[in-house]
Amino acid sequence: MIELDFYGTLVAASLVLLLGRGLVTRVGFLRSYNIPEPVAGGLVVAVLLLILRTFDIEVRFDTSLQTPLMLAFFATIGLSADLASLKKGGRVVGVFLLAVIGLLVVQNAMGIGLATLLGLDPLMGLLTGSITLAGGHGTGAAWGAVFSEKYGLASASELALASATFGLVLGGLIGGPVARLLIKRVQVPGCNPQQAPRLPRGFEQPNKERSITPFSFVETLALIAVSLLAGNLLNGLLQGTAFELPTFVCVLFVGVVLRNSLSALGLYQVFEREVSVLGNVSLSLFLAIALMSLKLWDLAALALPIFIILAVQALVMALFAIFVTFRVMGSNYDAAVLAAGHCGFGLGATPTAIANMQAVTQRYGPSQIAFLVVPMVGAFFIDIVNVIVIKLYLALPFFAAV
Repeated sequence: MIELDFYGTLVAASLVLLLGRGLVTRVGFLRSYNIPEPVAGGLVVAVLLLILRTFDIEVRFDTSLQTPLMLAFFATIGLSADLASLKKGGRVVGVFLLAVIGLLVVQNAMGIGLATLLGLDPLMGLLTGSITLAGGHGTGAAWGAVFSEKYGLASASELALASATFGLVLGGLIGGPVARLLIKRVQVPGCNPQQAPRLPRGFEQPNKERSITPFSFVETLALIAVSLLAGNLLNGLLQGTAFELPTFVCVLFVGVVLRNSLSALGLYQVFEREVSVLGNVSLSLFLAIALMSLKLWDLAALALPIFIILAVQALVMALFAIFVTFRVMGSNYDAAVLAAGHCGFGLGATPTAIANMQAVTQRYGPSQIAFLVVPMVGAFFIDIVNVIVIKLYLALPFFAAV
C-alpha cells in the first residue's frame, strides 16, 4: 500500500496535467477528437494503477483538496456571471433546459427498459439512469442509500458509485468526438473573412495570455474565498428545508450575487480574465485528482448486464446530443459546443462539460453563449429538475408494486 499525503497528491495531480498536455500535443487521435488534457492524463494513470493492483500494489491519494477545488471552480463561474449578459441568453437557456429534461426522461426510460429486458430489478435501471449519469456521485450516493433502506435493493450504493464513475469517464471521452462530427456541418466563426473576429472571454480559451498583478490576484482570491465561506454557510442554513441545495449551487449563487452587487454599487468590477485563470486551474486540478483516483476495478467488477446498460446509455447520450441538442440549439457552431458540453454533464458532471467545451474552443474558436448557458443549467437547474423527474418515475404504479 502506497499512500500519498496532501503534498504528494498535489504533485501527482500536477504531473497528470503535464502528462495530459504532452499526450494531447503529440497524439493526433487525442488532438483530433478534442479529448480534454486532464481526461487523457488521468485515464493513463488510472490504467497504470489498475495494472499495479494486479501485483498487489495499491496507491491511495489524499482527496481532501478535491472538494475545495470543485467549489472554487463554481465560485469563479458565479463571479463570471454578469446578469446583464444572462438576460440576453434567457431564451437559449430555456430551450437548452428543455433538451436537458428530455434527456433525463430518456435516460430513465432506457435504464428501466433495459433492466427489465435483462431480468434485473427495474430500480437498478433507474439507478443507472439520470440518478447517477446526470446526477453524478453525490446524487447517486444519496439515492443509493434510499434504494437500499426503503426498497431493499442490495449493493445499491456500490452500484451507484460505479455507474457514476463510468459516466464521468465516458462524459469526458465522447464530447470531443461528437463536437468534431457536428462542426464539419457548420460554419466556424472566424473562417468568414467578412466577419469581424471576436476576442474570447472567460473560460472560452483558457490558454490565452492574461495580464495579472499580485494585488489583483489577491483581490480575486478574496472574492473566491468569500464565495466559498458564504456558500457553505448558506448551505448549512438550508439543510433539512424544502430549499436544500447542493453546496456547489450555493457557492455559485453567492458568486453571482457578489459580482453583480459590487458592480451595481460601483464598488468593484470583477477582473474576468483573472477569474477565469483561477477557475481553470481549479477545474484542471479537480479533474486530474478525480480521474487519477478512479478505481477502474470497480467498473470491471460490474456485472455484464449493468455494463451493457451503461454502454447503451453512453450511445444514447451521443445520439441525443447529435440529433436533438444540436438541432434545437440552432445547428450552428455554438450548438456544436453546447452538444459537447451536454455530453459532459449528461453523463458526468458540469466540470467535465466545461473541460469538453474548452477542448473544442481551444481548437476551433470561442463560443460565448455555450459558456453562458451550460454552467447555468448544469449548476442551477439540473439537480432540481432531476429530482422532480426521479420522483415522478418512482410515483408510477410500476414502482409502487416493487
